[in-house]
Amino acid sequence: MPTQVLPDVETRPEGTDTSGTDEPKMFHYVKKNKIAESAVLGNLVQALCGETFPVTRAPKPGSPVCPDCKKIFESLPKGGES
Repeated sequence: MPTQVLPDVETRPEGTDTSGTDEPKMFHYVKKNKIAESAVLGNLVQALCGETFPVTRAPKPGSPVCPDCKKIFESLPKGGES
């Protein structure tokens, strides 16, 4: 039986908003208690906008934020844990 070569497959989860250099194009709002868990265990987190991805970077001040996450975050009651 001849050997077949499979085509290259993109293994990055859909919707992680990366720029091709491992730098995210924008950052998302995620529940605080899930960030460390994802960073240590590699679990996927779900952003307020519904995107799911592993936490790989921490945002720097002035980093672009997902407009959908920002809109949802601003509509949440103040003082609650997000």
